[in-house]
Amino acid sequence: MSIRLPDSSGALRTYEPRTEPLALTPASPFTSRTVFSAAHVVADPYADVSPDAPAAVDWDATLAFRRHLWSHGLGVAEAMDTAQRGMGLDWAGAAELIRRSAAEAKAVGGRIACGVGTDQLAATEIGYPYSLDEIRAGYEEQLAVVEESGSQAILMASRALAAVAKSPEDYMEVYGHLLRQSSEPVILHWLGPMFDPALEGYWGSTDLDAATNTFLEVIAAHPDKVDGIKVSLLDAQREIDLRRKLPDGVRCYTGDDFNYPELIAGDEQGFSHALLGIFDPLGPLAAEAVRVLDTGHVQGFRDLLDPTVELSRHLFQTPTRFYKTGVVFLAWLAGHQSHFTMVGGLQSARSLPHFARAYELADGLGLFPDPKLAEERMKNLLSLYGVNQ
Repeated sequence: MSIRLPDSSGALRTYEPRTEPLALTPASPFTSRTVFSAAHVVADPYADVSPDAPAAVDWDATLAFRRHLWSHGLGVAEAMDTAQRGMGLDWAGAAELIRRSAAEAKAVGGRIACGVGTDQLAATEIGYPYSLDEIRAGYEEQLAVVEESGSQAILMASRALAAVAKSPEDYMEVYGHLLRQSSEPVILHWLGPMFDPALEGYWGSTDLDAATNTFLEVIAAHPDKVDGIKVSLLDAQREIDLRRKLPDGVRCYTGDDFNYPELIAGDEQGFSHALLGIFDPLGPLAAEAVRVLDTGHVQGFRDLLDPTVELSRHLFQTPTRFYKTGVVFLAWLAGHQSHFTMVGGLQSARSLPHFARAYELADGLGLFPDPKLAEERMKNLLSLYGVNQ
């Protein structure tokens, strides 16, 4: 059975869907890499809320998706950018998500790390009218919630700090204080402006070399409090150069959704672990690839993961911050949720040709456990746009 899909020009073409899902080996713990998937949230489709209202979350479906990731051996990076932090999910919703997911992780023995930011300090008509002390206190409030939940903390980049900081020293002061008081080693997250334009000039400079030096100074001053860094700059060579400068014992978790296979595979001087949004839809396949890498078979790992890059680059194409729409779309097609609705109404952020190509690429990789269900749901979406089969 074929399906007609629109391309970027609006012309319809015929596609023959896959009939069988990818065959996977049973899950077992990873031995060579630490791997987190940043996970999306599932909206409550029946809630009577507007796009700018607090998010209405379907908690059962949201937690079920996390159990899916844990069942394949992946860690869950919770309440991160993929969960629409600052793009539909506010701090109150994120705090509830952290508490619920941490309890679920404890119940099933899953690994979890949670995002700590300052998104309770919202922008006003005049920008971010906060002092560095207030920003630090905002971080502290969130850090307390994460640590009380029993999760590892991920110190995320702060829009408020990016707006208020006047120099690299301001970043060093805020982060230094947080690292000194954290109870366990944290992951530091450097999210580039392609993911969030409000983070332009983070670490005190738009010059990435200068910003990198400040980032490294923060780590060097507190190496015992930094488990690792997550770098999301979509620049493979910069990540490689940065990870080679890290103190012994500090890991590099790639957040590069364009170049992750080569970065995770590594080279003679080291490798990256992973904390990736693309591992939300790729979860089972990514886990399979890492288990092959655990055997020392680097080429086998690349053979499995390299073909997924085209899908990832498609989902993360500019404007990159809307990649969450494609992630949730694929979760719907895969049967992980019963609807294609997102908090903040973000399901409208990508075009029909974008969805069509995402479906085709994901289907070609065998990502759908039930290809027939995925085909039927894709046809339902097409019909809403007036495409008759």
